[in-house]
Amino acid sequence: MILPCTDPQQWGPSIDAAVDAVSRGAVVVLPTDTVYGVGADAFNPAAVAAVLAAKGRGRQMPPPVLIPDVRTVDGLARDVPAPARALMEACWPGALTVIVNAQPSLAWDLGETGGTVALRVPSHDAALALLRRTGPLAVTSANRTGEPAATTASAAQSQLGDAVAVYLDAGDSPLGVASTIVDATGERLRIVREGGIARAELAVIVGEDALAGDDG
Repeated sequence: MILPCTDPQQWGPSIDAAVDAVSRGAVVVLPTDTVYGVGADAFNPAAVAAVLAAKGRGRQMPPPVLIPDVRTVDGLARDVPAPARALMEACWPGALTVIVNAQPSLAWDLGETGGTVALRVPSHDAALALLRRTGPLAVTSANRTGEPAATTASAAQSQLGDAVAVYLDAGDSPLGVASTIVDATGERLRIVREGGIARAELAVIVGEDALAGDDG
C-alpha cells in the first residue's frame, strides 16, 4: 500500500505502518534525498534477503545501511579513518555513502560484504523519522536491477509491486540522483561512484591528497 508521507503533522500513521512492517520483517519503500529506497531491518537476514530478491539482485551486491545520525557509526564500524569521519561530519545528512570496516561482532548478514558496510545518513525528514524508530535499515535504490532508480513512490511500486508491504510517498525525490560512494577501507579514500556530491566538494573537505586518483 502507498501511504502519504509529506506533512510531519499528518504522517504519523504512515510512519507507524512502516515501523510495524519493518518490525515483522517486511520490506518497505521510503523516500530519501537522492532517490527512493527499498529496505528492511538490517539485522534481520531474511528481510535483507527479501530486499535483494525484490530487486532481482544477489548476495554479491549487498545493500548499504541507512542510519539516523553520525553517532550510530561507531556501533556499526571500526577503524574509521579521520578523513572519512571528516566527510561524515561535513556531508551528513546528505548524498554521501561511505564504505567502512564493519564491527565483526554484529549479528547481521547483508550479503558478501568482505567485512565492510556502506553507511549513509539521508537528508530527508521522513526517512530520518522512520530511522529514528527502526534503527539501521538495509536500503538500496527502489528499482529492479538494470532499471532506472525510482524518484516517486508510484514508480517504485510499478517495478517492485507486491514484494513491498508499505510504500511511503513523499512526492518527487529532491535530488533525483544516487549518492556518491566513497570507499574508506584503503590507505586513501576512493570514489566508487560519483553522484549527488562531486569529487571537488570532497577534496575541499579532506584535501586532494586524501583521495585516490581515478585509477584507484
